[in-house]
Amino acid sequence: MKTNVKIAAAVFAVAALGLAGCGGSSTSTESSAAPAASEAASAPAASAPAAAALKACEVTDVGGVDDKGFNQKAYKGVTDAADQLGVEAIVLESQAETDYAPNIQAFVDQGCNVVVTVGFLLGDATMTAANANPDIPFTIVDYAYGENEDGTPMITNNNVLGQVFNTDEAAFLAGYLAAGTTKSGKVGTFGGINIPPVTIFMDGFYYGVQKYNADNGTNVEVLGWDPKTQKGLFTENFEKLDDGRTFAQNLVDEGADIVMPVAGPVGLGSAALATELGTDKLMIIGVDSDQYESDTANQGVYLTSVLKNMDVTTFNAIKSVVDGTFAGGVTVGTLANGGVGLAPYHDMDSMVSPELKEQMTALQVGIIDGSVSVKG
Repeated sequence: MKTNVKIAAAVFAVAALGLAGCGGSSTSTESSAAPAASEAASAPAASAPAAAALKACEVTDVGGVDDKGFNQKAYKGVTDAADQLGVEAIVLESQAETDYAPNIQAFVDQGCNVVVTVGFLLGDATMTAANANPDIPFTIVDYAYGENEDGTPMITNNNVLGQVFNTDEAAFLAGYLAAGTTKSGKVGTFGGINIPPVTIFMDGFYYGVQKYNADNGTNVEVLGWDPKTQKGLFTENFEKLDDGRTFAQNLVDEGADIVMPVAGPVGLGSAALATELGTDKLMIIGVDSDQYESDTANQGVYLTSVLKNMDVTTFNAIKSVVDGTFAGGVTVGTLANGGVGLAPYHDMDSMVSPELKEQMTALQVGIIDGSVSVKG
């Protein structure tokens, strides 16, 4: 990233805002980075265009709209808006980082009324387009804009709503669960790229394990990540399933029997390995969406998933454009407002003892009321 900003404070030290949930689907699709013909001029950010005419347009990160992860989860918010608000849902899939700016510009040229960009890596391209098109509302998943080094705002027209998530809260619960479920005494995690929206999961997971150790007098070890040095295992991509298999196998070889991949579709490779090895050798903790429901080929290997409800925040952003109430800034998903959470245990429910379930319930209450810190 070339942007020189005060990002950490903007992303992780903002006040939590309320969220609301919905569901459904309806789509229009286009291939990645293909320039589109100009259509009607876009509506001002604060106005309320007729719902039937409004275009809600998503630019994905690499991995595609059917990645069973964060691109797909965000697009569900777009298609929910199509079902419930009557907007037109359109998507462009980025195959590489070089597609980000052209895809966004294609939607500007089409006259999209709101542009949804998905992923931290789209931060620069979104900022450039938003500043050049002050009348178009933008919303970006996993990014919050702060100030430049000279103190000026990065977004000059307040036409971007950043969506960030305290996923460390839910991942803390997942780490506690993993530590209470492991038979080998070792659990592992790895990421796609070493960026804050990935490592926040890994931080929470690590500190959840440490909390379980402190509460229960155990010594469960976390492989693959050290939050103090912010160094660990990264595939350096979000799309190669073979890397998910390889990284998970390496962690199994080191003794881990539960692994949390934070790498989008890469994690599907880990789940496929777990299906082959059997859950006595390897269980998986999914991220972003409930992987038990989306990865039906490997359904039985998921202990749980750390939920990041991007569909909710994306739907609400689009709805605010329809309502004429859109405003830039930041919205934060937390355990308290339902923006993040932990999926059911599904087929693994019997493996989680009643005592551990009681501890998990109390732990969630403590995180929400502030009596338990997820920062270690």
